Amino acid sequence: MDLVICGGTVVDGNGGVPVPGDVAVSDGRIAGVGRFPRPEGVPCVDASGCYVTPGFIDIHSHSDFTLMIDPRAVSSITQGVTLEVVGNCGHGSAPIGDPARTRSNIYGCRTGYEIDWRTVGEYLDRLEDRRPAVNVMTLVPNGNLRLAACDALDRPSTADELVEMKRLLAQGLEEGAAGYSTGLEYGTERECPEEEIAVLCSIAAEYGGIYTTHTRNRIGEAEEAIGEAIRTAAEAGAPLQISHISSVARLADDGGWAVDQALEQVDRARAGGLDVQFDMHTRLFGTTNLSAALPLWVLEGNSKAVAGRLRDPSVRREMESCESIVASLAQGDWERIVVFHSPAQPELAGKPVAELAAAGSGNVFDAICDVLIAASDRLHEVMVIAFSYREADVRPAFEHPFCMVGSDATALATDGPLKDDTFHGAYTWASWFFRHFVRDRKLFSPQEAVRRLTSLPASRLGLTDRGVIRKGAQADLAIFDPNVFAERGTTLEPNRTAAGMRHVLVNGGFAVRNGVLAGQRYGRVLRRA
Repeated sequence: MDLVICGGTVVDGNGGVPVPGDVAVSDGRIAGVGRFPRPEGVPCVDASGCYVTPGFIDIHSHSDFTLMIDPRAVSSITQGVTLEVVGNCGHGSAPIGDPARTRSNIYGCRTGYEIDWRTVGEYLDRLEDRRPAVNVMTLVPNGNLRLAACDALDRPSTADELVEMKRLLAQGLEEGAAGYSTGLEYGTERECPEEEIAVLCSIAAEYGGIYTTHTRNRIGEAEEAIGEAIRTAAEAGAPLQISHISSVARLADDGGWAVDQALEQVDRARAGGLDVQFDMHTRLFGTTNLSAALPLWVLEGNSKAVAGRLRDPSVRREMESCESIVASLAQGDWERIVVFHSPAQPELAGKPVAELAAAGSGNVFDAICDVLIAASDRLHEVMVIAFSYREADVRPAFEHPFCMVGSDATALATDGPLKDDTFHGAYTWASWFFRHFVRDRKLFSPQEAVRRLTSLPASRLGLTDRGVIRKGAQADLAIFDPNVFAERGTTLEPNRTAAGMRHVLVNGGFAVRNGVLAGQRYGRVLRRA
């Protein structure tokens, strides 16, 4: 034994009743659970008053690039997160065709940071070199496949382009990706027909990977958004993971009905033999880049060329008829869309786009263009939040037994190169979920909440030695005070680390000890066989 975690209450991750016990760790794995003699000289880590649980798994992360910039993952590790799955929503860091063309499809990507890899395998090698604090798995994002293989994005792929996308996807899966993801609401992928997605899904299925989708969300098509995802996965024979399923709530006048019908479709598909599960983020609002309001062709070229187009009145009028995720989130009410982060104009934080429009020409698209022109050198760092959900509408999704929880955010830190970056959920998702649904709402027992954060996503990823506390499993462990564990970040001040996390071990090494970052990083890049 290298150490024994003593005197805590063990929550095993499988939903078992919490029981007092010790956990022994040896050579990065769990060596014993229960009550046993403690060998003389073996350190005892005090866990009195704490739950000892498996490390939390972020099934839906966008930390692809921020882990390259700052691998400490402070926002994650201080919440007990020990594994992140990146490459979601069709966005990610690999594969890469033209780096300049692909940067806008990578959350957290910054100018000045070189992209010197091209394949999924090369990206994972670079990430491994950075020694992240958390374990990492990736999906192969459809947006990257399109950007690497297609000359134009405003149409379906040609037969030759689809062949190249299939090749790149197969290569990424061979090099260790856990599956394939789409973001069918984003401009890069809007023109992908269902048939094209089904062909690519079949490649994922051949390799035993999952299909994860941010559905094709269009106003008035809440049923079709989920229906397409289920049909596609069923045709390909791929396990289906629906990302932040509650997004359908903004596609209908009755958000509660939209979520209920989505869950009914999931249950019917499961009853018919299809492996369907889903995840939820923990915000009652959406968040995205303001640049997602632009037609894709406006974003071509360097920052000077983009700014020139944004000044063109004809381009601004064309934007008014452009379908985009930002317009979808607004639902015609631009008071809902609020600037959260604008590096060139920090004073805009908290201001609705409608207010900015009223102070100018009165047109919201003029206001959007003006904000983006001011930030043209850091165009994709302008973030907005959209107040689109009510808790009463989305709670049934959380209650469903096959609902997982994810950050839908990037891993950040309160100091270092990412100290000024923000992404809602980064510092709060797991801590909010436990505090809100276990302590305050009492919707879940502690063991059920922990199951949603550990063994359920682990099984989804095909991991048999993580997400559980049992002898032989990897020693990814979160040790926290269940009466204190909570988020401290707020909507307007999100960059605050969570409270109540006492110790965190990743592969048997301390990432957090006695509530303080230990200064060591023990994460691994996990490549699916």
